Amino acid sequence: MADVTPQDMAGKLLAEGFSRGGPVAQALSDPIVETPMLVTLDELFPYELDPRITRNPLYDEIKASICERGLDAPPSITRRPGADHYIIRNGGNTRLSILRELWSETKDERFFRIPCLFRPWPERGEIVALTGHLAENELHGGLTFIERALGVEKARELYEQESGKPLSQSELARRLSADGYPVQQSHISRMQETVRYLLPVIPTVLYNGLGRHQVERLSVLRKAAEFSWQKCASGGSLSTDFETLFHDVLAPFDAQPETFSIGRVRDELIGQMTDALGADYNALDLEIDSTEHRQRAVSSPPSTPADDASGSVVIKTPTTPKPAPAPAHYGGTAAKSPAPPEAPPAPPPPSPPQEQVADAPSQSDAGARVQDHIVSPAATTERLQAIQQLVADQTGEPLPVFADTVLQAIPVQVGGLFPITDIWFIEPGLDSPARLRIHIAQFAQEIAEEAELTERIEPLDAGIGFTCVAPEQARTSSAFGHRVLALLRALSLHYDVEPQGDVNLGALLLGSDLCDTGTPSRLSDNGLVKFFRLVRLARRLLDLEANPDDADD
Repeated sequence: MADVTPQDMAGKLLAEGFSRGGPVAQALSDPIVETPMLVTLDELFPYELDPRITRNPLYDEIKASICERGLDAPPSITRRPGADHYIIRNGGNTRLSILRELWSETKDERFFRIPCLFRPWPERGEIVALTGHLAENELHGGLTFIERALGVEKARELYEQESGKPLSQSELARRLSADGYPVQQSHISRMQETVRYLLPVIPTVLYNGLGRHQVERLSVLRKAAEFSWQKCASGGSLSTDFETLFHDVLAPFDAQPETFSIGRVRDELIGQMTDALGADYNALDLEIDSTEHRQRAVSSPPSTPADDASGSVVIKTPTTPKPAPAPAHYGGTAAKSPAPPEAPPAPPPPSPPQEQVADAPSQSDAGARVQDHIVSPAATTERLQAIQQLVADQTGEPLPVFADTVLQAIPVQVGGLFPITDIWFIEPGLDSPARLRIHIAQFAQEIAEEAELTERIEPLDAGIGFTCVAPEQARTSSAFGHRVLALLRALSLHYDVEPQGDVNLGALLLGSDLCDTGTPSRLSDNGLVKFFRLVRLARRLLDLEANPDDADD
């Protein structure tokens, strides 16, 4: 290597610096790991798909806390690839709005420059951000039912874009649970019905806090009314369709959300259906009521105190019930975590209907019956009960009480025009002589149908609602048919034909080895349930006829 002379060394040291050949970066790239960062309000924007649309019910409490203490728990932030601003990652739009408001009012720098935790934008960024906001809002401050429904509907759109195919409700529920926001499939079904059928008609009522239980009642009413509409309108031409009629009925109730009443909606809907179909109001009311009762027995939880006796919806301002004070991590006063509340006492059992008071079991008998249903007692503690109650309050789900539900009847018969879910209990809408006679006559015809003797039962507006008549043409009936007619004649107060032939009612109810070949010897199980229900309704009808003041108008 040649020796470097002092002149060469001096020339190299005095030469111009190396020129930069590559492009000059205008800004630093985002960190690839979680990194604390100081950002300003000008650089931070709210998340555009935040499911919360209405004002946070804890807004004023959070603002007072941040004003006094500053932002103790800044929200986490992120940034989409190629974007020029940061956004809230999961929960924090309310705090950002409060900071902007406080900066505008005070010009205090502590509200303008915010220390945040930056998290890189994940591969499934939009879905992760949306489900994160749903879960965070659900945990702090709560969401109205329609806000949750719209958030889940937006999540469905993102999942379908990701998979490239439509998703079933069960698959949507599975994916939401996997991303940290579990929702039952039945709730998703109700949410989709709300967005499709109710939101275009009553948006004000929904955004003012119409809860899940009231939404379920409206959805059940709509389905039951649509079923009756299709049944009555089959084969006929009408001037309107059900969707238009339902929209026209429901729209006027959106003007005054504070006085929204599902009972009034139901009455108006049945009235307009009666006019359009030319049907009888009472018959249509009974049919819709039976369908509603069946749907609620199968899929809906019990009603809550949020509904009064008339079906009016209790809508509070702000839009959701006020929960406990904001936790300290919002930036509020350093409050200690409250101790779990004492386990709530079990609510008293509902009062039995007036006609059942005499037959109601004593408290000790009811307790004994409850104990008979317990195979092995479940271990529990007051703290566990308190936690269960807190979870129920947050989710809006009623906390089931074993003693209140174990003795309730389950559906025992689902066939026929009037399905039977409880042999003894009589709904208030059914508790009038005219409506009882309609049910009694229908059950008598269905029982006679098992013996192919439906034409022998004639409905009446007197007595218990039906009579047995002689056939137009003489024909020979089986022993089973004779027994069925003898049974119905024994119940009816008005009949024209005396019992003839074999009247062995024991064989009809219990069965017998002595029977006609190829013919049944006893009523089917469904027929026996209908017979029990018929007797119960007839007994109540006679009580009302003897004491008209007991009728429930």
